[in-house]
Amino acid sequence: QVQLVESGGGLVQAGGSLRLSCTVSGRTFSRYAMGWFRQVPGKEREFVAAISWSGGSTYYPDSVKGRFTISRDNAKNTVYLQMNSPKPEDTAVYYCAGRRSSISVSYSSQYEYDYWGQGTQVTVSS
Repeated sequence: QVQLVESGGGLVQAGGSLRLSCTVSGRTFSRYAMGWFRQVPGKEREFVAAISWSGGSTYYPDSVKGRFTISRDNAKNTVYLQMNSPKPEDTAVYYCAGRRSSISVSYSSQYEYDYWGQGTQVTVSS
């Protein structure tokens, strides 16, 4: 059974930095495309970042491009989200997601992912 466990959330000041981690159980992590999404109450889950199994390709929406960086360490079964210069509007529950195959052309759709973590709260104060 594959489990995704996020960590690293918390309170951060605008303009600071925060790094989220997601550790994945299972022997085939290195073949999973991975993503980060976020959600605030009353809104749909929003795409934040995605990375191919090799780490060679990364994808971001314009809202976080240049501020957030997704990376992975396949030896540690872990994917990271480095959040630099966060803004109050980045406040949300952040979810790690795994796709049981290569990255989809629809990488920004939550429906393309097979596994999800429980989420970690990130609060950005102004």
